[in-house]
Amino acid sequence: MAQRTGQDGQEVCGREATILDSINEGVFTVDREWRITSFNRAAERITGVPRAQALGSRCSEVFRASICERKCALRRTIDGGLPVVDATAHIVNQRGQRIPIRIATALLRDEAGDIAGGVETFQDLTQVEELRKELRARYSFEDIIGRSPAMVQLFEILPQISASPSTVLIEGPSGTGKELFARAIHNLSPRKGKPFVPVNCAALPDSLLESELFGFKAGAFTDAKRDKPGRFALAEGGTIFLDEIGDVSPAMQVRLLRVLQERTIEPLGSIRAVPVDVRVIAATNRDLKELVREGIFREDLYYRIRVVHLNLPRLAQRREDIPLLVDHLIAKFNHLQGKDIAGVSDDVLACLMVHDYPGNVRELENIIEQAFVLCRAGLIEPNHLPPELRPKTAQGIPGGQPMSLESIERFSLLDALRRRRGNRRLAARDLGIHVSTLYRKIRTLGIETPDTDGRGRRRQSRTMHE
Repeated sequence: MAQRTGQDGQEVCGREATILDSINEGVFTVDREWRITSFNRAAERITGVPRAQALGSRCSEVFRASICERKCALRRTIDGGLPVVDATAHIVNQRGQRIPIRIATALLRDEAGDIAGGVETFQDLTQVEELRKELRARYSFEDIIGRSPAMVQLFEILPQISASPSTVLIEGPSGTGKELFARAIHNLSPRKGKPFVPVNCAALPDSLLESELFGFKAGAFTDAKRDKPGRFALAEGGTIFLDEIGDVSPAMQVRLLRVLQERTIEPLGSIRAVPVDVRVIAATNRDLKELVREGIFREDLYYRIRVVHLNLPRLAQRREDIPLLVDHLIAKFNHLQGKDIAGVSDDVLACLMVHDYPGNVRELENIIEQAFVLCRAGLIEPNHLPPELRPKTAQGIPGGQPMSLESIERFSLLDALRRRRGNRRLAARDLGIHVSTLYRKIRTLGIETPDTDGRGRRRQSRTMHE
């Protein structure tokens, strides 16, 4: 910081120090030798380093930040002359704890206009991170993320389904997490100590699928040099997951029906049936009921596998889960790639909230992963998104612009009220807010309430400004 001599100068520096000590963000300044020249009270609190110890020390000795060696934000500012805003990093405090921080930097110039050093402000994000973890824990279930009514209902019944030995059919579009649900059922079941064996029934032709599922004996065919156990045998005592079961042939359907009825398998080349103790979970992205009507899928097999039925919603049907999923994916890729991405900007969240997601959660994961390739630090911005995403988000939106956060909130409130046919209490519960908060938001946003109040009575449509 530029110093001024004389009594007036001392008064100004003292006033500046008082101002800096009164703010909640850490602030420090360095000279051209990278030695700390000022260090406010919040910086002491966050780092655990006393001001007397910090002053005169090199900043890298005090902060031990994750970006000090190669990506120092302050060095980029001093070398390039441009400020850094919303960079993220971690520092290690005096107790050895890893503290997440958000950084901003700027140049300091002397009275002649020459660069005298730099200033950096940093905010402790520990509470923000803890809140994010708490939110993820509250609305996650065996790596499945969601707070929408459809997902909460699934979370509520999964423990009961897991405790039973019944066969389960999971239906839902590709990318909705059918295998995640199957693994969750297995992990919560009495069979969790035994194998979980997944099989993609659509990936193999009948001849290979049969040997893959049931195994074969040595000599069963030309290349069968030794016995090979099938997936059913490998899953003994545990769970077998038959993914894309709607794509198996009629002949294979007969074999599977026999296994479910008799709980035995016959390896290729064997003359004896082998009993198996395996729970079956099947999944498909096709409408099996329609396939039964068309004569493509056997009705008796359909009812054998559909003892317990789960129908997973598309991501577009549970848009309120998108912010949670984004936070979860950012934490995941930060861990995998060793980055410190803070999150997504408001503009990016608006884009993500209105996208249609034909690929469902898997598509959202791919979008975030691509953004990680382009975003080095700070927040993910619209220019980090795939080029094809932004034009799609503008379709059907007045002016061709992405929705604002206020528009997203309005959309969510109206959607909840529509689903609950105007019942404010149930809509508030779906949104995870108090009913009084819902009424306040209705008034603030000028939302026109539905014609019904959710109790079977009609009411006059009006805008709640009063």
